Amino acid sequence: MAASHEGKVFEDIGLMVPRLVLPPAGTDMSKWSVIACDQYTSEPAYWKRIAEFVGEAPSMLHLIFPEVYLPENRNDEIISKILAKMKEYCSEGVLSSLDPGFVLVDRKTPTVPSRLGLVVALDLELYSFEKGSQSLIRPTEKTIESRLPPRVAIRKDAKYESPHILVLLDDPDCTVIEPLAKRRKTMKTLYDFDLMESSGHLTGHHVTEEADIETVADALKKLASQERFRESYQGTEEKKPILFAVGDGNHSLATAKRCWEAVKASGGDTTNHPARHALVELMNVHDPGLMFHPIHRLVEHVNCDNMVSSLTEFFEAESSQVSFIEGQKLDQSKPSGPEGEHSFEFVSRSKNGVFVVSKPTRTLAAGTLDGWLNGYLEKNSKAELDYVHEEYTIQDKCKAADSVVGFLLPAIDKNSLIKTVVKEGTLPRKTFSMGHAPEKRFYTECRAIL
Repeated sequence: MAASHEGKVFEDIGLMVPRLVLPPAGTDMSKWSVIACDQYTSEPAYWKRIAEFVGEAPSMLHLIFPEVYLPENRNDEIISKILAKMKEYCSEGVLSSLDPGFVLVDRKTPTVPSRLGLVVALDLELYSFEKGSQSLIRPTEKTIESRLPPRVAIRKDAKYESPHILVLLDDPDCTVIEPLAKRRKTMKTLYDFDLMESSGHLTGHHVTEEADIETVADALKKLASQERFRESYQGTEEKKPILFAVGDGNHSLATAKRCWEAVKASGGDTTNHPARHALVELMNVHDPGLMFHPIHRLVEHVNCDNMVSSLTEFFEAESSQVSFIEGQKLDQSKPSGPEGEHSFEFVSRSKNGVFVVSKPTRTLAAGTLDGWLNGYLEKNSKAELDYVHEEYTIQDKCKAADSVVGFLLPAIDKNSLIKTVVKEGTLPRKTFSMGHAPEKRFYTECRAIL
């Protein structure tokens, strides 16, 4: 453990107690807190409603780059406004500094009454998103380098960071976060408000007592021990322990890593530099309020019949058997079919049903689909892919045009997620979603990184 200008640093587990900043009392937090930037990317109407609701009020909306705007090629303009607004908020006292501490988060969503989390800062020196990573902090999904530049362009000059990164703990005995929830009445309430767009309710309690912080650190150290790792993940003796598995926000944490590496390469004094750590929310994968859902694929500017032929030929060439059940619906609540089969639903204006791929060469249905789809997209430059959380978006888009096709995928078993990552490495991009779109993390807390 070492001292920090923020709070305590537990170097062996990459944990830091951050000094957060929040709007002062009296701020309309329902306008301040905004959903993650990578949500509703196919629904510009959502972001238009948000802009009208927020207006000129202090809001995280003015500090983020909603990815729905990426196709507009206005990156420089949008980023310039974000950085200017950060400076304005800093100079005008829109954000107030707190004492170092964690935040115990309790999120009510449209589908669950409670989902616990703990806002902390993690050491980027103990994180790697490189293929085959054995770092203590590692991603659950593949990181796509092409998605980093717009985020890096913001973060490298940003005064503040605010997380939509959700990091998972494999804590079946509920030793880290849940004990804090039992003591929350002894803690200061930082916020307690309804989220916009009927997305639920958010409460945050400030964890500042030395005993509480030490208890969290001790529990995390036990989860990270080699002995516990071998007991929990049998057959992986050659692997190194994983403590923090990045569930949501893989690309945001990869962006923080890229920026930290740039800071180190600049040759300046990096002692206690705030960019070394990144703000995240920890969650227990075994929390009953944490629900896993599939992420679907929407492809525009394609020919439906051509896609079906291409898909069939691809899997037959891999010695897999492909069948199509016309008119059938996929039960998305269940992990993909019986052993030896992967299923996904095909949606278009003219053809609907379920594809079943027997003897697949990949572990998950999402990997099976993407094994073909990624190659198809490379050969068809006009085709545009989007990752969609809600089935209604797929259905509405496909009904509107012959050139739009959707693929609906099944869920994965959340309790086996981290074990799968340990044994097989990162999963295909956008394999799962931690909740539906309205249940995603809202930007609320900030931390200075310059």
